[in-house]
Order: sequence, then C-alpha cells, then structure tokens
Amino acid sequence: MIEDDCADTSIPLPNVTSKILVKVIEYCKRHVEVPKAEDKTTEEDLKTFDAEFVNVDQSILFDLILAANYLNIKSLLDLTCQTVADMIKGKTPEEIRKTFNIKNDFTP
Repeated sequence: MIEDDCADTSIPLPNVTSKILVKVIEYCKRHVEVPKAEDKTTEEDLKTFDAEFVNVDQSILFDLILAANYLNIKSLLDLTCQTVADMIKGKTPEEIRKTFNIKNDFTP
C-alpha cells in the first residue's frame, strides 16, 4: 500500500473506537512478537499478558469482542469470549442477570 501512495489514506473502522483499537493493536503486537519455538517462559508470559489484558471493565470487554469479530482476529475473539463464558460459569440465572445488569422481564 505504501508503494501505491496509499499511506495517507484512512481505513474506516466504524465499529471500533480509537481506545479499543489501541488495545487491539497492543494485543496483536504482543502475540506477533512471540517466537514460534516452544519456549515455556514465553508461553507463561503470554498467558500472564492475556489474563491481565482481559481484566477490564465489562463495557471494554464487550467492545473488544465486537472489534475482534469485526476485524476477524480469531485468537482475540476466542480469548474475550472465553472470559465472558468464565464470568457466567457456575452462576445461577439471577447471578448472571446481576453480573451483566440484565433486567428480568419474564412474566409467567
């Protein structure tokens, strides 16, 4: 693209805010820098990074899910969806409603 003089052209990302895009780029950079070799230390560091990366407010986590889906970043989508699944696991419906601020509008 740079060779075609397209470097100054913007790429529209209507579903991704700049704040979330910064987080997505941070994630991608960290995962690209991982060597291909099976290095235990590197794998441990990456797991620690991932755990800290998804330790954010729900709104940011949901925006990361939307961005990962929109940008087709499967590993980030898997990580963020697994985080939400872990938030749900083992909870009663009432606890899930409370966690995600879901109004119970079911009337039997």
